[in-house]
Amino acid sequence: MRSLRSRRTPLAVAAALAAGVPLVLVSGAAQAAPAEKAAAAVVASTPVAHHLPGTTCTAFPASNYWHADISKLPVDPRSATWLSHMSPSSKLHPDFGPSYGAQPVPYGIPITYVSGTHAKVSVVFGYSDESDHVKYPLGSDTKIEGGANATGDRHAIIVDKSTCKLYELWNAKKSSSGVWHAGSGAVWSLTSNKLRPAGWTSADAAGLPIMPGLLRWDEVKYNRIDHAIRFTTDITSTHYLWPARHEAGSTSSWAYPPMGARFRLKASYPISGYSAQAQEILKAMKKYGLVLADNGSPWYFQGTQDTHWPSALLDQLKKIPASAFQAVDTSSLMASSSSGGVAG
Repeated sequence: MRSLRSRRTPLAVAAALAAGVPLVLVSGAAQAAPAEKAAAAVVASTPVAHHLPGTTCTAFPASNYWHADISKLPVDPRSATWLSHMSPSSKLHPDFGPSYGAQPVPYGIPITYVSGTHAKVSVVFGYSDESDHVKYPLGSDTKIEGGANATGDRHAIIVDKSTCKLYELWNAKKSSSGVWHAGSGAVWSLTSNKLRPAGWTSADAAGLPIMPGLLRWDEVKYNRIDHAIRFTTDITSTHYLWPARHEAGSTSSWAYPPMGARFRLKASYPISGYSAQAQEILKAMKKYGLVLADNGSPWYFQGTQDTHWPSALLDQLKKIPASAFQAVDTSSLMASSSSGGVAG
């Protein structure tokens, strides 16, 4: 199962207050105040952001949240509770790789790279009030998640190599009359840490960009993973944590994880028995972690659509137990509620 997407309006503040949960306002959205706030972010190394393949663009600045080293940050006080509601006996599942005939293209979310001269078109949105109404560089070359006839999330991720702009669509379709439609759409400058307005969705339920959280084959092959990885779980709360901007939960209880929650593979988890490539991925999960970005199958993490993913590598990653992870308190990283840049 790929995704159990549910779109909802922003944070249910009243329910949280009724439950006695302490809240802190962040750019108009209420978030839970952590039981303990670290005095300052503990960063183990200088952040790194490599260029996207074939471009001079990075997946946001090195100072961005996606590139933050969280290996030394404190465990979130709600870690055990959240994990208990996230299918704790399950294991990681790569939501990408060979299809084995299940669909016409490999699993994964494709990225389309275009030049600044690519034709741009208008898009009609289902969630119009939370979408960016600009023209998008779409055409016959646009890769859609699952292929042209897919019935799933149908994400379209486009990077303009000339301007380093990122365009993302959810449920992207072109009608028989030639008009492009999408459930929602968002645009970012890859050179900026600016976030979407609080309460706004994106092509992801968390209101975050998808592309920087995708595991790519080129970065695994050349040992260049420099970011956290996007993942899903089935039941989330009606809350979100910075830098997430939106929720899609079904319960107001803080016992369930909010959008934007970040999890890391425990430092004590042994990785020596895994292949060199698997070890690089697991090291990244210890250093950068996973970011809860959408509703879907528990512990499914996302990567790019690519024919090069080795089945043996993916089989190894499926052995990692959910119990090997812990939620991290990243509140000390926030320098500004409207920015994805980290403190310090």
